[in-house]
Amino acid sequence: MDEQMTPEGFAALKAELEDLEGRARDEIAENIKVARGFGDLKENAEYHEAKNAQARLETKILTLRGRLAAARVVEPAAGDVVGFGSSVEVEDEQSGRVTAYTIVSATEASLTEGKLSAESPVAAALTGKRAGDVAAVPTPRGERRLKVRSVA
Repeated sequence: MDEQMTPEGFAALKAELEDLEGRARDEIAENIKVARGFGDLKENAEYHEAKNAQARLETKILTLRGRLAAARVVEPAAGDVVGFGSSVEVEDEQSGRVTAYTIVSATEASLTEGKLSAESPVAAALTGKRAGDVAAVPTPRGERRLKVRSVA
């Protein structure tokens, strides 16, 4: 199944894979080499832990390769309509709080960085809106209304 991804998200995933295939593999190979020097491999906890770490690393590498192979890089939506890859500034009508989001894939999402998953209720409500429009977001405490201040 294709995974939508921004160009930035794809580049970050590719860089992570390159790091794991290079630096991380070298580090684990060194750990295994050192652990072998501790003696009998049957009862060598350091060796077994290094081999387990190697297995976890290789699993992660395979997972990232699969994600990259299945990735569908989507260029940010152009124009003044909120869509995948858009940067949008919204104002909560109740609190007056202004927040900026960039709509990205679920795997790229990070609220601390202002990256909002396209699958989230907020992003779904904002999609298709323009500056001046109001998006109604259903929440457990009732509807939250967000006024779109700008779209880039």
